[in-house]
Amino acid sequence: MTQARTMLTRRQALLTAASGGLGLAQPLRRPNVLLMLADDLGAKDTGFQGGDIRTPHLDKLAGEGVRFSQLYSYPLCSPTRAGILTGRHPIRYGLAYSVVRPYATYGLSPAETTIAQVFKEAGYQTAITGKWHLGHFNKRLHPLSRGFDHFYGHVNGAIDYFNHTRDGGIDWQRNGRSVIEEGYATDLIAAEANRWINARDPARPFFLYVPWNAPHTPLQAPERWLREYSSIADPKRRTFAAMVSALDAATGAIMDNLRRQNLMEETVIVFLSDNGGPRGQGADNGPLRLGKASVYEGGIRVPGFIRYPAALQPGKSAQVMTPTDWLPTLAAAAGIEPKTAFPLDGVNLWPLLTSGRTEPRRDLFFCVQGETGPKQHALRDGNIKFISIAGKEAIYDVAADPGETTDILSRMPAAAENMRRRTAEWASLHPKAEIYTGSNLHPGWVPPKDWAAAAIE
Repeated sequence: MTQARTMLTRRQALLTAASGGLGLAQPLRRPNVLLMLADDLGAKDTGFQGGDIRTPHLDKLAGEGVRFSQLYSYPLCSPTRAGILTGRHPIRYGLAYSVVRPYATYGLSPAETTIAQVFKEAGYQTAITGKWHLGHFNKRLHPLSRGFDHFYGHVNGAIDYFNHTRDGGIDWQRNGRSVIEEGYATDLIAAEANRWINARDPARPFFLYVPWNAPHTPLQAPERWLREYSSIADPKRRTFAAMVSALDAATGAIMDNLRRQNLMEETVIVFLSDNGGPRGQGADNGPLRLGKASVYEGGIRVPGFIRYPAALQPGKSAQVMTPTDWLPTLAAAAGIEPKTAFPLDGVNLWPLLTSGRTEPRRDLFFCVQGETGPKQHALRDGNIKFISIAGKEAIYDVAADPGETTDILSRMPAAAENMRRRTAEWASLHPKAEIYTGSNLHPGWVPPKDWAAAAIE
């Protein structure tokens, strides 16, 4: 047995010995956790997924970690972020169908326990640098009230990358106060992450959440990256590719800092996209059907990996994983028993990831309501996926047919009935409140000039 393999085996034993192999034993030193979330990255928009956009830093990390082939997010941004942070399905607290709009007065319910609170309770330093998008009207909805010690970035989606505004108002802050800075948002997010890492208490582990706003619209990129893709004729694809490469370079800047401080082997690193890519804005989902704002695979199956050489063997995994699984899984990686206000929907997959095994998943629910269409519902059970849109139903074997080209519902009447019932049960969990909000500005709403200052107490 090689020395590296021996070290991995010893570390893995420490992490899985207690609680019947649930992965909750206390490691010798709890690892740091770095969770990075891209915005609107398509399934084939990175090199490690076989795409034509150059992403050398992400490719290196992916090659050193576990790369997922069946990793899921929800069809839109806010629902995925909510699911990751709470370990609970956003249908339960009214954030499943749409995103938090600029004029919205609601956000992620303060009653929910966040992953930042779980790690902070365990003695971790916590920070977020990037896009929040889970409520901004009230300070109780802001990151500093949700378990994060430090917040830098923006509360809305779709900000301008260069002047950092949304609807004419500055949406760029550090810990509740707006900051006026020059620079491209992606670069600034990475620089702040590094500043925070450098200023942390080195005696305590950290949980750092970096939710990039790239490559979400508006499609804007620095000239130096646009020149890299001058051969791409489609202007949207050209800019999209440049934005992804800028994100990759920003990731590389954080990794360089971790290496300088000898933290790479002590840090669990996660990367994924918050939903499938929007094809109309230049994204590439490969053979997957449709894209963002859809319950088809192109809207919910995303690129991603987890890297932690002390316990994870590099390679590909077909393990199905959803947003709600990250809280219990990362808590287990750190030897933390999460104490949350409500039971989790997510499952601790750390024992499977460390052993290289896979197990089927049951009863995984997805939903969305687009700008002009009806509510869409989907349920995955094992390899079978049921879809219901405006009364039209279909079943696909998404393991054998990830492109969802062959409807097999007629062959499975009993399964269809069962999945139809379970889908309705999931949908019924939505609180008796507004489900859908449009992206057009609400009549009479006046955007603030300063988004940080506009938040009420």
